[in-house]
Amino acid sequence: MKRERGVALLTAIILVALATIVAAGIAFKNGMTARRTSSAFMFDQAIQYAAATEAMAAYVLREDRKNKGSTDDFTEDWARPYGPVELPPGSGIWLAAQLDDAQGRFNVNNLVDAEGKARPEAIKQLERLLATLGLEANWATLLADWIDADDQPIGFAGGEDTLYLAQSPAYRAPNAPIVSVSELLALPGFGIERYTKLAPYLSALPPGTPLNVCTAAGIVIDAMTEEQEYGVDAERLAKMRESGCFPTRADLQSKVRPDLWVTLQYEVSEKSEYYRLRSFVGIGTTEFALYSLLKREATGARPILRTYGTD
Repeated sequence: MKRERGVALLTAIILVALATIVAAGIAFKNGMTARRTSSAFMFDQAIQYAAATEAMAAYVLREDRKNKGSTDDFTEDWARPYGPVELPPGSGIWLAAQLDDAQGRFNVNNLVDAEGKARPEAIKQLERLLATLGLEANWATLLADWIDADDQPIGFAGGEDTLYLAQSPAYRAPNAPIVSVSELLALPGFGIERYTKLAPYLSALPPGTPLNVCTAAGIVIDAMTEEQEYGVDAERLAKMRESGCFPTRADLQSKVRPDLWVTLQYEVSEKSEYYRLRSFVGIGTTEFALYSLLKREATGARPILRTYGTD
């Protein structure tokens, strides 16, 4: 009888333990389901808030086109950061946004012409920019080969499919304009350190899109003009831009060689049509980032590329 009572007690203990485990599992699963549902709801809500910043940016760019002068520079409304602000007050939802001029950077797709042929003068410009940043010049030729339409390497510094098929895993050169400067990381050996140095000065816009000299970094302008004029003192350049566009196209024309200006005049501008919008939304403990490339048009601006989480 004692043995039987011991077995019954042990059985009861095991059943209680199993029931506790099952109950804990159900509770944990339900809790995770609730958290996933809440996160999905906040993510959708954050996307809507971020999309609202695109509409706000479109309005600002439309008004700028109607009311401002013939240049796009840092004195205009689009250049001012928005937020962070709580919308609506007391909601715990925070929003911040910033517009940047995408044409204030060296457009890597200008390494080729409209027919997809490499442009030696643009390769030289990128080589000078690389040298200023302390990077090797050969990356300019490799990037031009990555984009150009043919499958023949540009000299010994170039590289086409034979180079990339030897990688692990193997891949091919796209031989087409790129949509993101992050494709630089596909060049064998380029690495994140070089990318971090160079990416802030590059954009990936349609071929033929000019550089806006009113907003471009000084070292980018110097790389284009073969001068050492505007990249030497960044603080002085920023100070000069407080009153409007500087340098102007006329300033550049007065400084560069006449033979260089023959081609450079088509590569620089004082206006921009492409802008990069960075939107940040905070809802409770959830943080969301949306990066949008906007093209300004007569009725405002429309997004042509979006990335989530990373630039």
